[in-house]
Amino acid sequence: MEKTKRKGAVIFSKYSRGEGIKRLLSISREEVLFELRDSKLKGRGGAGFPTATKWNIVAAAISSQKYIICNADEGEPGTFKDRVLLLEYPELVFDGMVIAGYTIGAKHGIVYLRGEYEYILQSLEDYLAKMRNDNLLGKNILGKEGFDFDISIRLGSGAYVCGEETALIESLEGNRGEARNRPPYPVNTGYMGKPTVVNNVETLASVPHIIVKGGEWFKKYGTDRSTGSKLFSVSGDCGRPGVYELPWGTKISELLDLVGARNTKAVQVGGASGTCIPKSQFDRTLAYEDAATGGSIMIFNESRNMLHVLKNFMEFFVEESCGQCTPCRIGNTKLLEGVEMIEKGEFTFNYINQLKELGRTMQVASKCGLGQSSPNSFISILENFKEEIFNGNGGAHGK
Repeated sequence: MEKTKRKGAVIFSKYSRGEGIKRLLSISREEVLFELRDSKLKGRGGAGFPTATKWNIVAAAISSQKYIICNADEGEPGTFKDRVLLLEYPELVFDGMVIAGYTIGAKHGIVYLRGEYEYILQSLEDYLAKMRNDNLLGKNILGKEGFDFDISIRLGSGAYVCGEETALIESLEGNRGEARNRPPYPVNTGYMGKPTVVNNVETLASVPHIIVKGGEWFKKYGTDRSTGSKLFSVSGDCGRPGVYELPWGTKISELLDLVGARNTKAVQVGGASGTCIPKSQFDRTLAYEDAATGGSIMIFNESRNMLHVLKNFMEFFVEESCGQCTPCRIGNTKLLEGVEMIEKGEFTFNYINQLKELGRTMQVASKCGLGQSSPNSFISILENFKEEIFNGNGGAHGK
């Protein structure tokens, strides 16, 4: 089925290559940070950390070397909007990195590209070569003395955990992709031990628009706590799957109407690590203050077995856990065992409740975002679809 791309008023608005970089020649680093702070831009990868705060910490750090890393790992199931940005709007992503480099005082940027996206590597390298030819990368960019910045691209190896910024940095340094203990944070001790900004592809793609059009313009869209627009990767049981740019604050029901979804039973917001929302909650809004998401929207209609959906998610997490910390390594296996017990009708409600508590423990005790978020589906699906799951799967055994 052909995928739709719906353009919105922010990220997909008009922009010319190098426009944001040219704007830098007439403003200071402090003015860049002011516009970002005024825009209230938050990280689009899912965590929602204020971009201006992260940049400001690294800009203020005293170091001979600093780095800007674009997290293009995009390993979350159901997410493909970063790939669209890299393929069709590389000027936004790379201009955003140049602006970041100028602002924080970095001379080198790295794109950590998902291993499965190797097929777009050459097109990205070709685009970077054009930027160098036009003096938008390299030494003395656009003739500004001392404005030196270049970008390299590194391929990941297909590990989901490397979407977490410290595991990503470990991978870049040639080590096994495992999350680091924090603190210290990448803004203090990042790539090669130097102050480092790690931003998502979509976050960086928002920056050039803000620099050219201003923070006030950006925050006209969305809500007070979730400014601007968001790209949603919509898949599943709908007539028009694809990438949609919508303002933050859009209701789930409005999105479902837009994508031609019928007889929808559940919407998984945020990918496998997100939350499964039932029909009774479709009036919730897609925003940091309500149903937050890095972009993945999976739609399930009445024909889907939610226990099968949950099993698929849990098998994924068992496979992708790096195994470093016990809550994630053992916890995900136990949650999957619980799903299999429900399938066979060999469970007690007391044991299922204990597994939910285990999931909540994992959320606070796991070392990184993988183990902290992997129980979300287990808890939300079992709580929101318990009648379907338990009445049809050995309910007589429950106590």
